[in-house]
Amino acid sequence: MTPDSKLEKLPPKTEKVETIKILRQTTIAATALAELKGIAKTIPNQLMLVNAIVLQEAKDSSEIENIITTQDELYKAIAIDKSNISAATKEVVNYRKAIFLGFDLVEKQGFLSVNDIKSIQQVLVGNSARIRNVHGTVLKNSNTGEVVYTPPQDEIEIIDLLTNFINHFNDTEQSLSPLINLAVFHYQFESIHPFYDGNGRTGRILNILYLIMNKLIDIPILYLSSYIIENKAEYYKLLHRTNTTGEWEDWILFILKAIEETAIKTIEKISSIRKALDATIEKVQLNAPKIYRKELVELLFEQPYAKIDFVVNQLQVERKAASRYLKELERIGILKSQKIGRETLYINIELVEILKL
Repeated sequence: MTPDSKLEKLPPKTEKVETIKILRQTTIAATALAELKGIAKTIPNQLMLVNAIVLQEAKDSSEIENIITTQDELYKAIAIDKSNISAATKEVVNYRKAIFLGFDLVEKQGFLSVNDIKSIQQVLVGNSARIRNVHGTVLKNSNTGEVVYTPPQDEIEIIDLLTNFINHFNDTEQSLSPLINLAVFHYQFESIHPFYDGNGRTGRILNILYLIMNKLIDIPILYLSSYIIENKAEYYKLLHRTNTTGEWEDWILFILKAIEETAIKTIEKISSIRKALDATIEKVQLNAPKIYRKELVELLFEQPYAKIDFVVNQLQVERKAASRYLKELERIGILKSQKIGRETLYINIELVEILKL
């Protein structure tokens, strides 16, 4: 397929996407994913994982598009809700909102529509931009300026391809492995390139929603962005190669390997979070038994940058009591306070270090 040739509709020919190598790697990736799904259930409060891992994904996925912010800035923006945060941090916070919107839609409906994809993208980019309707969008080599791919230009064709895409995306009864399908769908969405902005990030959100729809995981905790960052040149090379040759094997193997390695890393991270949670419970019970409450400790893992309001709302206590709890937790070395304007944030030191890994 040349840079200007017509994008084919789904599905691709089975023999091209079910090679021996692909089927072997599918089994390996599926095993890692099943282990991740199981270990996630050992965390008593699933919101702890969702909050922590979604924010890391928002940061990593945005970094692929050269939107750079720090973990510290993100947590502060969410905890304090400042309107004067940097443009990059705001975009990453919007990405987090878009993930939660998509997760909510899938949980309530069990499917997505073209309009749902548009809603996710609009939250992500922070405006009401629509599907591309002006010709001229091309994808270029960032080093040479050479046009490497021309996505569909006509709005009617784009909508037709998106409709074809979402019909197959919602079909959870296909004979093809969902993991192979995920690789195919990710390629197809990036190739349709339906929006002026946010296509890559929207596509990566659709990846996680597809895994949830197919019950391969229960909550949005597996993301491929960190793997893509580490292998960015290979990712774009294989995407381009599939565009130009119509050959699927190397692209699908790349995505399957990304699923396997990301699942393993996420399992390690969840294990570390679980150990930190257990150790924190033990430390509070031993050193500050009068303030120990299960809900209080879990809050520190839901909100790595906690504040008095969070404790008031979660535990239904007065501000004076909430302040005393947080100061006591700082005294015994679990939290570290940081003054931001008039607000004091209490940082779960060990958890923040785990999330940086």
